[in-house]
Amino acid sequence: MCSASQQQPVCLCTPCSLDYTEGVINNPLVDRDKILFPPLHIKLGLIKQFTKALDKDGGCFTYLCHAFPALTIEKLKAGIFDGPQICQLIRNPEFENSMNKVELEAWKAFVLVVKNFLGNNKARNYAELVTNMLTAFRNLGCNMSIKMHYLFSHMDRFPENLGSMSDEQGERFHQDIKEMETRYQGRWNAVMMADYCWTLKRDIPAAEHSRGSKKRKFMP
Repeated sequence: MCSASQQQPVCLCTPCSLDYTEGVINNPLVDRDKILFPPLHIKLGLIKQFTKALDKDGGCFTYLCHAFPALTIEKLKAGIFDGPQICQLIRNPEFENSMNKVELEAWKAFVLVVKNFLGNNKARNYAELVTNMLTAFRNLGCNMSIKMHYLFSHMDRFPENLGSMSDEQGERFHQDIKEMETRYQGRWNAVMMADYCWTLKRDIPAAEHSRGSKKRKFMP
């Protein structure tokens, strides 16, 4: 009879899973082809990295401070902007005049991606535009954020009409709320709630709108 010290070790092996995939712990609940990263979030992430890499004593950052006096210096340094503010900078030629050569190359590459990939039109050379933008951002000293990595790694999965689909992903909601905050200056009342509900009804294509109203004001 063998003692416990003389017994041979026993190897306990679990059977291999037939559907095992390396690097995958659990199967995703939603197909990756049905997941869409909203273009507004990507634009906000790109402009944030662009602003963080700017020289805080340079002309470009100084121009941002004068262009948006309502934003605090902390938000400007963090690159926190919204969709309409980004469009305002794109349409303003004076903003480009305040940049140096490296900043201008990164900004022009960003604008090309916004107009030819993140908008309604998807250019044939969209992959080249995204690659050139990432190269220009790297030369500027930008960090590789998760949104930049997602844009580069999954740009072939974005639909053709990405700009028209952005409203369904919350870009119009973001802009409407921004306008309401400015209009009501942070004060909450029933009129603001009615204004928000009207924007929701306005987004329904089959809804019939009427300008007539029996009441002149909303009671709280």
